[in-house]
This record gives sequence, C-alpha cells and structure tokens, in this order.
Amino acid sequence: MSNNNYSTIIIGGGAAGFFTAINLAEQSQNHKIAILERGKDVLQKVRISGGGRCNVTHAQFEPKPLSRNYPRGEKELLGPFHSFMTGDTIAWFEERGVQLKIEEDGRMFPVSNSSQTIIDCFISLARKHKIDILTSQNVASIEKTENWKLKTKTNTFTSNNLVVAAGSSPKVWQMMSKLDHTIVNAVPSLFTFNIVDKQITELAGVAIEASVSIPSLKLESQGPLLITHWGFSGPAILKMSAWGARKLHETDYKFDLVINWLNYVSHQECIESLFERRKNSKKQVGNEWLFDLPKRLWKHLVNSISLTEKNWADCSNVDLENLATLLTASSFSINGKSTFKDEFVTAGGVDLKEINFKNFSSKKQENLYLAGEILNIDAITGGFNFQNAWTGGWMIARAISK
Repeated sequence: MSNNNYSTIIIGGGAAGFFTAINLAEQSQNHKIAILERGKDVLQKVRISGGGRCNVTHAQFEPKPLSRNYPRGEKELLGPFHSFMTGDTIAWFEERGVQLKIEEDGRMFPVSNSSQTIIDCFISLARKHKIDILTSQNVASIEKTENWKLKTKTNTFTSNNLVVAAGSSPKVWQMMSKLDHTIVNAVPSLFTFNIVDKQITELAGVAIEASVSIPSLKLESQGPLLITHWGFSGPAILKMSAWGARKLHETDYKFDLVINWLNYVSHQECIESLFERRKNSKKQVGNEWLFDLPKRLWKHLVNSISLTEKNWADCSNVDLENLATLLTASSFSINGKSTFKDEFVTAGGVDLKEINFKNFSSKKQENLYLAGEILNIDAITGGFNFQNAWTGGWMIARAISK
C-alpha cells in the first residue's frame, strides 16, 4: 500500500476533471494534482461525442439564452455563465492551439473534425504541468478527517481538496450521500421515441420541421423531426425528452405523441388551404403534395385515409377535414425509448440546493467541489453539457488556486 499525498485530487478523468486539473495547474504552479480514473482510458465520452468529432460548445454568446438550454440547472448556471461561458471556451482552446468552428445549427467543433484534437490538447497540457493521470483507480471509499482520504483497491490517497467529476456514477453518488449530500434519482434524458408502426418506420430518413406535443403530459416541442427505423428522433424529440425526462419516466415511456407535420400551420389554416385546392382541380390528391411536405410523407398520409387516387374536386368536406387533422395532429402510440447515438445522458445527481454556484463548492463539506454530470444538471443536445463541464471546472480551479 503506497501513500500518495496531493494538494488536489480529482475523481473522474473526463471533460470536467481534465479541465479543472489543467486550469488549476496553470493558475497555481506548485500545486500537486492527481486525476483518478476508474477505467483504463481517460476522456472516453469526449472521444465519442458528436459522432467522434466532439461537440465542444454551442454558439450562444449571452448567459440568459444559454442557460435556457438546461432543463435542470437553468437558474443555477446563469451566474457562473457570467464568469465563464462560450466565448471564454473558444478563447481558451484557441490560446492552446485548438481552433473551433461554428456549424449551421450553432454546434461548435474542432476545425479538425476530430475529438482526438481535444484529447491530445488535454493530455499534452496535463503532462506539461506534471498532473498525475492514474487509470484503473476505482475509488472504493472517501473519508473526511483533517484532509480527504481516498481508497482504491491498490492505493490510499490523501489531499487537501477533493473535486468530484465522475459523471453520473451511482457508486460515486452513494459516496456523496454518505457525505450528507442529497441525491436526486437518475432518469434517462436525451433519447428517441420508439413506435410499432411499420408504415411509418418504412419512411425512415424523412426529415421535416415539425411541432410535437404530448397532450397528456402538457409537453410541447418544435424543430427538425426525423423518422427512423425504430420511430422518431431529431432535435424536436430530443429537446422534448430532456425537458420531460421525469414525466416520461413516470409513464414507463408509453404515451401518445401528436405531430403537426406543418409546424406552425393551424388546423383551421390547413383546412382553408385544402378547400381552396379543391376548387377547379381535377388532379389526383396523391400526385400533388402540398405545404412543401416530403413526397414520401405526403403519399403515406393521403394513402392512410384512402385519398391517393381521388381527385381534389371529388373530395368531400369530411375527406378534407380528415386530411387536415392528419397533417396538423397525427397521433402515434409511443412504446419505449432508445439511447441517442452513444451519448447516454441522465437527469439526476447531487441536489443543486447543496452547491454554492459562486465556485461549485459543497455546502455540506469544506474543500469539496463538484463539476459536470455528478450534479443534477443536464442539457439538450448541442454542446451544452460540455459547456457546463468547462464552466464548472474553470470556476473550481479559480476558487482552489486563490
């Protein structure tokens, strides 16, 4: 059993852990820092994020609008974002040789289009500042006496400061509970909706701007909607899954989803357009798709109410009412969910009331800091979860180095 004394130990070799360690080393030269990672490799979530490109942050440069992307953490992050947010993140990486670029949807990636660029940056800076990166160190216990004492299978560590950046780890949450912290139970966030309806899943690949709602849960969302081989995905669905994470969990992911394929066009506006179309038109309904809808989707909708081969002029008022309802309020029975790509995000963690957001310190224990997904903070997709990690890590480093 070796004994390892450090000024600061960071549990978790992910985005928040590395960002804290590097900033602390840069601000406090003689600080002895260790990162303890339970796995064999560090920065695994960084590696797979954004399809292997690493969605570093999002091009939203004002604190209040930025904070609105956090279903849990919106109020708490507003203050911290005034100290360190998107512009600071971009400058931080550029000063260390990593250029970022903005894509059309606002997501920001390294110009290299590779998450390896971010990993290489972090590893080289950690080595430069002599930060100990210790892998296969699964923390088994945390004790607070005069200092912090941590045990893994192979080692005992002590430190003045402890930073917990271990993500949504139930085991670490349990340890936080023993340190008097309240844990909000974890439920999935950021997921896609499954349906058992071959006719719709055969439209896989169709993408459209749409409005979606779950009337029974009073949930609404809007944005690009994607039909997949298993159901519905795209930003409209992912946003809804994040904002409704707890309510959706309570339904066991079985509910009715209503889709307005025409986005902001109301039923009344739709019916008026259809009545107008009926005047003097001898064309078949199936051959003349309206509202710029994808052809495959239009054909599916009109076919489902047997209008494909009918001429517009021969459609009854009931036919057009039915079509307007389908276009603006199609209903689907959702039965289950799927993880969005490899990015498993949870809502849950250490209760935010127990954190001082001036420096991300614990209100329960002295010299204990928490960053990233260990907290009950999560965001919609688009680089926001990483921005939370950068902001927390930077503020913790500043607080410890003072």
